[in-house]
Amino acid sequence: MKHYKVDETGEEILKILTKNAKSTPEDIARQLDQPAAKINKYIKKFEKDKIILGYKANINWQRIHQNHVRALIEVKVQPERKVGFDAVAEAIYKFPEVSSVSLLSGGYDLLVQVEGENLREVALFVSEKLAPIHGVQSTVSHFLLKKYKEDGLILVEQPDSKRLPISP
Repeated sequence: MKHYKVDETGEEILKILTKNAKSTPEDIARQLDQPAAKINKYIKKFEKDKIILGYKANINWQRIHQNHVRALIEVKVQPERKVGFDAVAEAIYKFPEVSSVSLLSGGYDLLVQVEGENLREVALFVSEKLAPIHGVQSTVSHFLLKKYKEDGLILVEQPDSKRLPISP
């Protein structure tokens, strides 16, 4: 992967959009004391160059879909000559049930996040689609029971502070 150079202004724009994808070029321009046209030009270039891949709303799905299941699956892989882990990773990430695939160091090679409507659906994915892929040696599945924080955002309701107010 070729390294992409970003100047300080570009990096600040990316940080702002990471925190709030709804930020408009005008909002960002005000924050950075720059012309909106300049900010818009940066954003268009980042989109064209595939630095900005999309815009995302962070949804607390735990509050909406009580039965929705997510699993983290550790996958041990036999790497292929000349392509290493990439061919197996590609075969895995093409499935619609897969929300992310990452190469790891340690006892397992890939970490795969899978989503489904229920435990059975995810288990069938692992046994019928993932495990039979050429190069997959073994899998270990971990079902997510509850998420507390994701993408830097706290997902659980926090109780009001139990500290006593300071009196003068």
